[in-house]
Amino acid sequence: MVQAKLIQSIERAVAILEIVAREGGAARLAHIADQAGIGKTTAHNILKTLDHLGYVHRRIGDTRYHLGGRILNLARIAGDDGALRVRLRPALQVIAKTTGETVYLAVPSGDEVYYLDAIESDQTLRTSSPIGERERLEGSAIGLVFLAFMPGLGQRVLTMREDALGPDIQSQIDAVATRGYALDLEGYLPGLNCVAVPWRERGEVRASIGLSGPAARLSRDGLADLAWMMMKEVAKVQ
Repeated sequence: MVQAKLIQSIERAVAILEIVAREGGAARLAHIADQAGIGKTTAHNILKTLDHLGYVHRRIGDTRYHLGGRILNLARIAGDDGALRVRLRPALQVIAKTTGETVYLAVPSGDEVYYLDAIESDQTLRTSSPIGERERLEGSAIGLVFLAFMPGLGQRVLTMREDALGPDIQSQIDAVATRGYALDLEGYLPGLNCVAVPWRERGEVRASIGLSGPAARLSRDGLADLAWMMMKEVAKVQ
């Protein structure tokens, strides 16, 4: 009996995700319940669980449930990273040419950051290319972007690693969400400063573009100016 209930719960959760997907990625509770053939209370409870896990979420001022960052992340992993790399490469090239610093493209991969592409600075003091590397989400400016703008992912990581993250991680995430970009001032490596901005597709954060270099060359104020330039550039990518 317990096994049958577990299977039914999974079937209903998957059905709900498919219903939301068929509606173009967003649907209201009443429609979801009607299409799934279940009560609104049951549908709401399943959606709350999916929301907590990051597979659906609700936007401010919108009563619909949208596909969340974790389901879009799974779709990206199953899809073609090469296409995303080609799509965003021109933006990386412009940012690298404008700044002369190392610029890189990263995506969420499970509960980690995965670096898809990079253009390395030709200056004597520079950051090396991280292509193909993985790191914990909470370990970099790139990771803070995903924690701040992918709520389900952020909730999961904070819940799982609360004891190891330190007391100020939530204030860091809140600061990123408020200003729209992330800074790392010698937190990841001594002498290295970084800035990272999100790239959105249909309103959802799918990737992040970061820039890093020696702290002596990249001040906090300078990084803030670069962040606005980077956000304008990545916003051009459709």
